[in-house]
Amino acid sequence: MLVDYWAPWCGPCRMMAPEFAKAASALAPAVRLMKLNTEGHPEISARAGIRGIPALILYRDGREVARLAGARPAADIVAFVRQHLGPGARPAT
Repeated sequence: MLVDYWAPWCGPCRMMAPEFAKAASALAPAVRLMKLNTEGHPEISARAGIRGIPALILYRDGREVARLAGARPAADIVAFVRQHLGPGARPAT
């Protein structure tokens, strides 16, 4: 699972939203992507150690695998996931 930690007031977060959606389409069904509003869920954000947004955290079996800071295009998001999860994160055919 890849989680996008964001907030509604964050301009870069809003700019990245369509790219995150494209990445979700490219990675489905092997990887699930979700968005977590840091303003609405500050306790979860604090537990995850979020210091700045947007922040992407990749989880496998409930454990953090890697994180990526800053707004990114879909291709970068997909490459990040594939780098850490390997061939199982390939797009559906």
